[in-house]
Amino acid sequence: MTKVEKTATIEELKEKLSDVQFFYLTDSSTLTVEKINAFRRICFEKGIEVRVVKNTLLRKALESFPEERRYDNLYEVLQGPTSVLFTENANLPAKILKEFRKENDKPVLKAAYIDSDVFLGDDQLDALATLKSKEDLLGEVVTLLLSPMQQLVGALQSGGNTISGLLKTLEERGE
Repeated sequence: MTKVEKTATIEELKEKLSDVQFFYLTDSSTLTVEKINAFRRICFEKGIEVRVVKNTLLRKALESFPEERRYDNLYEVLQGPTSVLFTENANLPAKILKEFRKENDKPVLKAAYIDSDVFLGDDQLDALATLKSKEDLLGEVVTLLLSPMQQLVGALQSGGNTISGLLKTLEERGE
């Protein structure tokens, strides 16, 4: 790879990293070409971009970001073959990895970057797969906010029936 190509790759990675909040680093080095293509196809169908990168180029791209991003926690896993899974859904790659690994021993999760949190190691796969998506969390918050209003409306409606029933009973007694 020429210096120009390396610089272009670093710039592409920097642009991609600035656009995503979630990405996974994996090792799929011992998989056959057929299995790697099958894994890539599954990822593509789910909207996940898979890129095999050189660790030194990825590290240079990561180093260009401010410390608040906490990318420095990922440097220790940048050894050996590395594939980056770029996603807009925090838990989807973990679910795909778990499903794919039912029949294969790889890809192995090296690390995951989830909205400034870093998950290191393959043992984090179960925790990542159970993360709730942003849409799920927003739905839960809306449900929690609506619950008291629904109870209030229900109480007011039942109260109206109670009052009208009481007035009707008093009216009947008065006759």
